[in-house]
Amino acid sequence: MKRILLAAVLLLALATPALAGVSRGQLIYVPCSSYIYHGVKTRAFDLTVTLMVRNTDPRKAITVTAVDYYGSDGRMVRRMLETVVTLPPLATREFVVEQNDASGGAGASFLVRWRSDVPVNEPVVESVMIGTSNSQGISFTSRGVEIKE
Repeated sequence: MKRILLAAVLLLALATPALAGVSRGQLIYVPCSSYIYHGVKTRAFDLTVTLMVRNTDPRKAITVTAVDYYGSDGRMVRRMLETVVTLPPLATREFVVEQNDASGGAGASFLVRWRSDVPVNEPVVESVMIGTSNSQGISFTSRGVEIKE
């Protein structure tokens, strides 16, 4: 009987979805690419990059304090946010690097800093890359990860 009960508890635990993380702020690293290589001659294929910061909390706002764009060499290319931005519950803010801007390179990235006065659901921060040329097209995404300073 104990084994059956233990097995049932384990199955229930495995079937329960993981709870979203809760935080009062983070520094998030988001990989992206302003171009990728393709073809036999290893040609660059330019991409438009859209960074999205999504507040996943249905009741509380978050404050985005920095969005910085870095190149493949690790140097900051530019600050994407001039003043802090408050994202209401379930709101999203987008930041775009145009397709003809190859300054970040194939190994570009963003650092996104956010905070809240109270614990909230952690935001989803992701980049979407898309490019088209003639009849060719490509798109893919990359999800941000929290990093420690």
